[in-house]
Amino acid sequence: MTQHLRAECGLILTILFRQPGFWVPTVLFPAMLYAFFGAQSGGGSWAANAMASFAIYAVLGVGFFQFGVSVAQDRESTFATWQRSLPGHSANRWIARMVASLVFVSMAVCFVIAVALLMTDFVLSASAWARLVLVCLLATIPATVMGIALGSVASARAAVPIANLIFLPLAYLGGLWVPPMFMPAPIAAISEWTPTRAMGELAWAAINDTAWKPQQLFTLMGWTLFAAAVIFVSLRYANRQ
Repeated sequence: MTQHLRAECGLILTILFRQPGFWVPTVLFPAMLYAFFGAQSGGGSWAANAMASFAIYAVLGVGFFQFGVSVAQDRESTFATWQRSLPGHSANRWIARMVASLVFVSMAVCFVIAVALLMTDFVLSASAWARLVLVCLLATIPATVMGIALGSVASARAAVPIANLIFLPLAYLGGLWVPPMFMPAPIAAISEWTPTRAMGELAWAAINDTAWKPQQLFTLMGWTLFAAAVIFVSLRYANRQ
């Protein structure tokens, strides 16, 4: 890791950790929801699958609310404008945000898992745990890139309501709250094309020790590339102002 990248990582983590009123609810909320709803699913495989769903919900929340909102705020910050004039590759800022996202995702997912282990009685194999962790780390990439894309086009004041307008429907359509088999047929058909459904399917496959399907990986790749294109276009537009 280069000196500039280390400095960027330290800066973004310091800024975020100094705002506990912002990151603490984001990290704790998925675990709290699991305690209220997921842990009441009856134990066994239902509780395990609910845990996987809320772990993905935690990943998505960090991406949208930690980084979507913070990027929108940075765009209107004189400090961030000055920071962009400093030496160093611009990619360091985005890599640093991804590293910071992994830190907060790890915290949020660990809280969900801890609540699940305390309140339910399911048992998973070591390989299932390892695959679930891998899925959460993999899902962090599209979730964070989508969050940054949101922050790249929304104002600081509009970022939170817009994040809610996108985040909540994605969580529902992805089957993170209601299992896909219980969805109305038209909703289930739309669900197949959402990034959250792809994340959920990968997480559920990890829990149940079944094979991952390439379709889900291609879906996540497509949404990641789309979000990256939004970021690229917004940056080009901003540089012309």
